[in-house]
Amino acid sequence: MNLDHAEQLSIVLVVEACLGYPDALYRQIRHPVVWIGNFISACERKWNTRVSQRDYVKGVLLLLLVMLIVGAAAWLGELLAECTSIVIALLIATTGVAQRSLYTHVAAVLAPLETGDIEGARANVSRIVGRDTALLDESGIATAATESLAESFCDGVIAPAFWLLVAGLPGLFIYKSVNTADSLIGHRDARYRAFGWAAARTDDVMNLIPARIAGLFLCLARFRGFRTMWRDASKHASPNAGWSEAAMAGALGVQLGGSVSYEGETAWRPTFGDGPKPGAGDLSRALQVYLSACLILWLLVGAAAWLR
Repeated sequence: MNLDHAEQLSIVLVVEACLGYPDALYRQIRHPVVWIGNFISACERKWNTRVSQRDYVKGVLLLLLVMLIVGAAAWLGELLAECTSIVIALLIATTGVAQRSLYTHVAAVLAPLETGDIEGARANVSRIVGRDTALLDESGIATAATESLAESFCDGVIAPAFWLLVAGLPGLFIYKSVNTADSLIGHRDARYRAFGWAAARTDDVMNLIPARIAGLFLCLARFRGFRTMWRDASKHASPNAGWSEAAMAGALGVQLGGSVSYEGETAWRPTFGDGPKPGAGDLSRALQVYLSACLILWLLVGAAAWLR
């Protein structure tokens, strides 16, 4: 049975939402993204030994190597599926989308927050954000989780779906490899500024369209937030991350962004939206916005598959 990319994506979205990535399987073999990350980290430790202009070249070579290996593996997976069963390709593709896991991780923050268990909420939010969480109050926890949900809606749902639709399994996993490289080495500090430049810029390009789609879907989920998204998205240092964060802030009527602490150092960030800082109730509403935005994706992909 041959399925086009829209039909494949519609099945992948439903299957991944229902099953996710089984914990037992993760404990046994980890996750494909973890494999990619381990390879990138090993190469970085060996290649990024000193800060120099040549690190730009090394960073480009590492990124190309990762994209080549991952793309070839995904292409072989598609070829195997054509020779045996499309089910293989569909199951592989579900590992590149994170609808269920994203919801689960954010809901795990909300549950203790709603019961007043601040310590439990801090522990759970620390698993999904990189900022310091030890001193966060209810509003700080809700803000961190809401921002992570908004940004990851692009990185973990819309962008993988977009690249699967555009270029099949190779497109999906090449995107995941670039996004993983950006998260590991695409930083602006002295160690990574040159070495991670290629990963950061390539991730910017690959998220250019998905980020704006993600923001649009979040606004459509509540039929509000468009003005806030259009006004505030460009405030973010990233050309893409601001779209979904500003859209979520506008959809909820809250203010996201502001100062955060990383390793004891305060970082000042722009704010998105005009309302109050979010609390537990707003985080609950953010999850509902997220589910509605995912449903919009399902409906549009399903319509595209049916029309073709």
